[in-house]
Amino acid sequence: MPLYQMLCITAHYSEYKPIKDLVRQTAMHVMNNGGVVRKIGSWGTQTLPQRMRRHQQYHHIGDYWTMDFDASPRSLRELNTILGKDRRVVRWTTLKQGEKVEDVLTTRPKTKLESVQHASILKKDSNADRSTSKAPR
Repeated sequence: MPLYQMLCITAHYSEYKPIKDLVRQTAMHVMNNGGVVRKIGSWGTQTLPQRMRRHQQYHHIGDYWTMDFDASPRSLRELNTILGKDRRVVRWTTLKQGEKVEDVLTTRPKTKLESVQHASILKKDSNADRSTSKAPR
């Protein structure tokens, strides 16, 4: 099953219960269809970058949350249909992170310093290979 990351913007409510119920409903849909929810995160309440219209209402403030999950493409289509009809959802997008776990787990340098050190080590290794491959005359 492919790994997806979803970012969802929901209408702002004075209580957190409607958002909590939506997140629970979304996660349960994934799990009931054989998927795995890996991580759920909240970005909090933010002013929207522009006025957004959804379900005949204008929204200026939204609650942002993310969910990382594995799901089948059929289950993802069903989830998109559910989110499209839900009046609490203003916008959402789903990004495919990879087909397999190996696609997602890559060892990349975390900082610029580490990437420079990594590049210099690779350069030294390639120079050492060239010097040892030359035959003496």
